[in-house]
Amino acid sequence: MKHIDRLRSLGLFDQRVPRYTSYPTAPVFSPEVGATEQTRALAALDPGQPVSVYLHIPFCERLCWFCACRTQGTKTLSPVESYLGTLEQELALLKDILPKGLRMGRMHWGGGTPTILPPEMIHRLAQAVRDVIPPTEDCEFSVEIDPTMVDRAKIAALAAEGMNRASIGIQDFDPLVQQSIGRLQPFDITRACVDDLRAAGIRSLNADLVYGLPHQTAERLDDTVSKVLDLNPDRVALFGYAHVPWVSKRQKLIPEDALPAEEARHALANLAAARFTGAGMTAIGIDHFARPGDGLARAAETGHLRRNFQGYVDDTCPTLIGLGASSISRLPDGYVQNAPATAAYIQRIEAGQLAGARGHVMTGDDLLRARAIEMLMCDFRLDRSALRAAFGAQAATLDAQIALVGERFGDLVAVTDESLTIAPEGRALTRIIASAFDAHVPEGIRYSQAS
Repeated sequence: MKHIDRLRSLGLFDQRVPRYTSYPTAPVFSPEVGATEQTRALAALDPGQPVSVYLHIPFCERLCWFCACRTQGTKTLSPVESYLGTLEQELALLKDILPKGLRMGRMHWGGGTPTILPPEMIHRLAQAVRDVIPPTEDCEFSVEIDPTMVDRAKIAALAAEGMNRASIGIQDFDPLVQQSIGRLQPFDITRACVDDLRAAGIRSLNADLVYGLPHQTAERLDDTVSKVLDLNPDRVALFGYAHVPWVSKRQKLIPEDALPAEEARHALANLAAARFTGAGMTAIGIDHFARPGDGLARAAETGHLRRNFQGYVDDTCPTLIGLGASSISRLPDGYVQNAPATAAYIQRIEAGQLAGARGHVMTGDDLLRARAIEMLMCDFRLDRSALRAAFGAQAATLDAQIALVGERFGDLVAVTDESLTIAPEGRALTRIIASAFDAHVPEGIRYSQAS
């Protein structure tokens, strides 16, 4: 049996499984866990441990058809400014709740399009966050950048406020592919954006690409990768397009008959990965690449790689505080998500309460499985010895699943008393293997395809 046929037989092209940027995944969250739990957990944080902050800006001037994020279109800054006022109110509520002396080790602005903010709003928002959670001396501040929605004045404002990592949305440079996903972004505009970022002193750059897009071919993606390598990013995220029109209605504009078939999609991922590793980048997990010496590469080498809602990170902060509509906070004992709809989020904050609308309180079994799944997603290796050291006899509850994985996947995994390791030939199946340890399978939820 050819290797591709074996991958198919093991579900690579027909199984739909989570991306495991959290465990349990967001569809498991319950409205029984909300603002009350959020307030209690935030008040109980250890001020000696820095936290990460994620800030969601849900607005875009254009709504890209491929995107399934919580966003809304606007042609004016009026709703953006109003939303900024609500964020300031949310921060004021947090100031009364958080323990004194808490510091911020990481901050990330995502969206939507954070660079829709003009310079004065950038300064205003960054200062509002710092007034509530002062940064540590080595705080990393990263921002998602849309090259078509940024200029030198905005970049200068972000740099002045401490941005030291920029994440540039690219997806694909081919004009036909861009047209088919509603995102026109010429290479020369992206090149100018990168030059402006570097001129402003931003030395750490990420590039986001997507494979499996309509009209994407090996030749077109190869050309895109060449252009990306010419930009010389420090990190690359290579995401598989998740076609979920039942979740994101705008994806109905995507021409489904132009989407690459399963094997072609898999080949596209392999082509791009080979180009990036061939250019000297280190493969990180299932879909990231980093230059040697980059923090992500060092984290992978030392076993400190982690996975959260931003993908693979070298963030060691145990707590993530989510601000804004739909943001998810990762707290010591679980997750809480702010009201996803912007109007509902604003209504909760204006009522004088935090916006937590649903969440999940972790059990001991959840914590064990979350760590096991993160090990597989980050290291392709479930360290049974480390789990026994951390969880004691409870770690043995995974023995049955480990044995079943060994039986199902054969020589694509190696099972010993000390570990479960995914062989390089089986790493395309990592999400499927990780799902074997998922004890929460909500009914009626359709995840993205495993490939």
